Amino acid sequence: MVEEKLEVAPFRGAISIGDISIPCFVLENGTRVISGRSLTTSIGMKGRGQGASRIAHHKTLKPFIDEALSLAIENPIKFYGIGKKLTTGYEATVLQELCESILKARDSGALKTKQEFRYAHFADVLIRSFAKVGIIALVDEATGYQEFRDRDELNKLLSLYLSEERLKWAKTFPDEFYKHIYRLKGWRYPTSTQKRTPFLGKITNEIVYKKLPLGVLEELKKRNPVPPGKKTRRWKHFQFLSEDLGNPDLRNHLLQLITLFKISTSWRTFERHFARAFPEDSLQTDLEDHGIAMDDD
Repeated sequence: MVEEKLEVAPFRGAISIGDISIPCFVLENGTRVISGRSLTTSIGMKGRGQGASRIAHHKTLKPFIDEALSLAIENPIKFYGIGKKLTTGYEATVLQELCESILKARDSGALKTKQEFRYAHFADVLIRSFAKVGIIALVDEATGYQEFRDRDELNKLLSLYLSEERLKWAKTFPDEFYKHIYRLKGWRYPTSTQKRTPFLGKITNEIVYKKLPLGVLEELKKRNPVPPGKKTRRWKHFQFLSEDLGNPDLRNHLLQLITLFKISTSWRTFERHFARAFPEDSLQTDLEDHGIAMDDD
């Protein structure tokens, strides 16, 4: 006989809604689970043992519990909880569906006893909370999985957006990009033998790299640091962007910026256009206050 392989719950916590406390877990496969007993206690059902099964066969509630929900209640999930202890529970959404079934029974006038109205009261409290946030979000917050989930999603994005290997240098920032900055700033454009102002690096970070997906600039700085004792980075940041997503997105952003440059008569005018085009973050106008960052591309 093949032994059943059970999931482990590395994330655990408890949802608190008023006087209701619902132990919950997130399994290694990402399934959000509430403890078996909480399915009954959270709706005010007293007693131990096969409480959840009692719900599925409750004379008044049974007509309002569909087959899929009944099957889920009759077949709890087995997993290893605290200290590798064998535990049973239900997908978190089962509780929400159960509450909805109880409220349907109430609204139809099927509830008769004081105890049944007690179930409806608890179900109503829970549904109101779920409506504000959602049972999945509540479990993620209670177990601490939310922070892990956000990091995992960021890692997935970075794996697509950034290249595993540094790409060969290819001109990505057109001269037109820099000429417009010099024009709008009122600066004299350098000759072929003159170096560009180091302030271009800070400007580029503010209007280009900080507008890439959240976390990309931070990762670029890790992969392309300023060597000890140096003032400039060895490589260009764009050499670490992926060819199929990162670099095309960067080029598209540069085209949008050049369009804004063309319709601007001064740097302050450009800032206003930029703030309208990219409203999620305000452009840092006083770049000199932040010092010189040698990220010039």
